[in-house]
Amino acid sequence: MAATTTTTTAAALQQTPITSFHVSSVKPVKLSFSGGLRLPKLSIKLAGKPRRSGGGASGARMADSAAGSYAQALAEVAVSNGTLDETVKDLESVEKLFSDESTFRFFTSPVVNLEEKRSLIDDITSSGQLQKHVCNFLNILIESKRIDLIKEIVKEFELVYNKLTNTEMAVVSSVVPLEEQHLAQIAKQVQKLTGAKNVRLKTVIDESLVAGFTIRYGNSGSKLIDMSVKKQLDEIAAQLEIGDISLAV
Repeated sequence: MAATTTTTTAAALQQTPITSFHVSSVKPVKLSFSGGLRLPKLSIKLAGKPRRSGGGASGARMADSAAGSYAQALAEVAVSNGTLDETVKDLESVEKLFSDESTFRFFTSPVVNLEEKRSLIDDITSSGQLQKHVCNFLNILIESKRIDLIKEIVKEFELVYNKLTNTEMAVVSSVVPLEEQHLAQIAKQVQKLTGAKNVRLKTVIDESLVAGFTIRYGNSGSKLIDMSVKKQLDEIAAQLEIGDISLAV
């Protein structure tokens, strides 16, 4: 079981595409460590006893609070060792990894013992696909039985990263992958609209758009630029007072 999962996990990390596009109005400061980077041991202290989130809105708030605390702790480590940009890229890979349901079930299952889970993280660490402090962080979540929060933690970390670097996050959805030059134009337009120093784009494939693309940005994706054919078809349908229009492909 563990061997099969290890192979699947390694393959998933290797196939993870870097879907972020950065545009910056200023040259970012790069920190270097000529003597090699010494990673501090990561420890996390949360207010009160960690508890499983209950149902309903109160349970969701508790989960969000815990995820935010973990994300902030990881960001502090990344800032202290000068690897903030690398860490946000690592978490993109982690997000892709745990989007696989079999992997997520493996790490959250109470049946699978801790040693098997640690062994898999150790394999990832030794392969060099993630930084050591990120793997250490995952081990902490496993040992504290909070690995089920990993998806929320990734989202919270992105918010922390965006605030620290004055970065605007935008999600670009399209039917097919867009060319780099088009992504660059989109990033510049988002930067112009928001006044942000930096822009990060995440790309998503959505075949329901038929053609074209959409851009979501702002607080929790509250703002939308819709350049899709689907929107145009919906508008035509509304004007004609008919149901959804579908195109034969």
